[in-house]
Amino acid sequence: TEYRERMYDVLDLYEEPYDPGSPIVCFDEKPKQLLGDKRISIPMKPGIPVKYDYEYVRNGTANIFMAVEFKAGKRVTQITKRRTMVDFAQFVRMLVDEEYPDVENIQLVMDNLNTHKEKSFYEAFSEEEAERILSKIEFHYTPKHASWLNAAEIEINVMDIECTDRRIGDMETLVREVAAWTRKRNDDEKKINWGFTSENANEKLSKHYV
Repeated sequence: TEYRERMYDVLDLYEEPYDPGSPIVCFDEKPKQLLGDKRISIPMKPGIPVKYDYEYVRNGTANIFMAVEFKAGKRVTQITKRRTMVDFAQFVRMLVDEEYPDVENIQLVMDNLNTHKEKSFYEAFSEEEAERILSKIEFHYTPKHASWLNAAEIEINVMDIECTDRRIGDMETLVREVAAWTRKRNDDEKKINWGFTSENANEKLSKHYV
């Protein structure tokens, strides 16, 4: 089935030895509602967390793109106003040209969202430019309803816990806070120890395949 094929494709990829010339980069995105305070919050003091008034002002939403090369302890984040096909294509071009300019190709793991397609690059760029970028990308899609297979989801959960799961009122603050968090995680080379293997999948799921 498609589910099995995609699951084993991703798991087999994760089990490959680390190859800096063909990095495994997991991609995901997260919407973030921008909520401002109606009243000034009470600052944090030793032993006392920051206190927010229960009333807030909705300031729209933002999107957080997350790419994580979990075997190298590297992640790349970007804040955008939207998450269109063009936004996605521009983010991937940035990965290719600025973050991984010298690699042979990027093994890009992501879900099957309608914007995560080759056509997004032709929507955003000329045919020649789209083909140049696509020549450096190898797509690997997680199965439907199996976002747990995407290591970028783990990294987003960490980002929420350490940075974004609180009231942030505007794009400028969100950009600054996420950039600082990303820089710290990269400086510390925080990796993800992925433990679920193809062998585990065989053991857990074989009864469904008989």
